[in-house]
Amino acid sequence: MLIIGAGGLASEILEIIHRQGLTNDLAFYDDVNHYSDYRLFDNFPILSNLEAAKFYLSTTSPNVILGVGTPSTRKFLADKFTSLGGVLTSTIDNRAIIGSYGVEVGDGCNILAGAAVSNKVKIGKGCLIYYNSSITHDCHLGNFVEVSPGAQILGRVAIGNYASIGSNSTILPDVTVGSGAIVGAGAVVTKNVPENCVVVGIPARVIRKNQDFAT
Repeated sequence: MLIIGAGGLASEILEIIHRQGLTNDLAFYDDVNHYSDYRLFDNFPILSNLEAAKFYLSTTSPNVILGVGTPSTRKFLADKFTSLGGVLTSTIDNRAIIGSYGVEVGDGCNILAGAAVSNKVKIGKGCLIYYNSSITHDCHLGNFVEVSPGAQILGRVAIGNYASIGSNSTILPDVTVGSGAIVGAGAVVTKNVPENCVVVGIPARVIRKNQDFAT
């Protein structure tokens, strides 16, 4: 497997893979930072150019794991590495709680320890579900959604593509969060959030509109 990124999130995903005994032939990719020995934790090779990544994907493993955090970056890298022949692969920590019925998890997701996903939940591709967050029944997350630690997404919530849900925020039942929206840390969302807007506070209010995310 090739983890895209070699920073903080990538090291957290490494723990998932380590606990599942899947570290044979594991490598990382990072063409932004420079490493003196090109091995993470003195063990795992760090590839630093696309030629090396393409060779790895064709000769060792096609499985690609997103190890970076922001929705836009995850989308960009997913497109780049699938174009090289990579296959988006999800990582789900065995300490997460995943419902047994009606749960759909798209390719390329990361679900970390302590996350709870109830029955009848659909999670699109490339999503990041962080520590101790909760997604309850009948929720639908679009593609490349980021759910930060401790966030609570209650029943029948719909979240659009590329949205970011802040740490310890709460989204009440039957709310829709538009594509590209950002919910601030600790916010309590009681009504629908328009696309590409930032909301903060209790109850959450719109403080600005961002540029539309190009899809």
